[in-house]
Amino acid sequence: MIQGISFIVSGPSGGGKTTLAKGVLDKLDNLRFSVSYTTREPRDGEIDGRDYRFISEAEFQKMVQEERFIEHALVHGNYYGTPLDEFENARTSGVDLLLDIDVQGASQLRKGYPSAVFCFVLPPSFEILKERLIERSSDRDNDINKRLIRAKEETEELNLENYDYIIVNDNIDQALERLSSIIVSTRCESKRLVEKVKADFFSGIK
Repeated sequence: MIQGISFIVSGPSGGGKTTLAKGVLDKLDNLRFSVSYTTREPRDGEIDGRDYRFISEAEFQKMVQEERFIEHALVHGNYYGTPLDEFENARTSGVDLLLDIDVQGASQLRKGYPSAVFCFVLPPSFEILKERLIERSSDRDNDINKRLIRAKEETEELNLENYDYIIVNDNIDQALERLSSIIVSTRCESKRLVEKVKADFFSGIK
């Protein structure tokens, strides 16, 4: 069985990575979303177990001590973490896994799982990012300022060693097509398929 591929969608808050992640899940088969744990409060429309698993800080710290996260980070005053069991189950079952995580978490995963595919999503300009965060209106003014400062830092640190692909989210439909193309082309890489394809091709020969 071919191992599942892990696709990491990361970037500054407000860049559109969550919208792209949801869109590509509807578009492609054999792709599962990794539901992260967080200590923040749910936003309007978010459902526990679908968008995030919302838990207390005490519960989160207990999971950290039990080493149940493949990565975790404190982001904008709240903790986020990717469950290790879900990550490993997808990888060994042949199902591709899509992770929507912050830049800190992506950096941790890069060290432990360099074979994953890392995509950085950002808007075409800092001003557009600011407009999107204000329009989202789910965050207080102080939180928006923190996110803007962090977004500037994260984008300045962007380099070839950290990400395989960059998706400029200037148009959501075009950005979704770019992300879908990355996933499909990665699935067709010869290094992932050559042994299985040869085995299937010659399976009927005696």
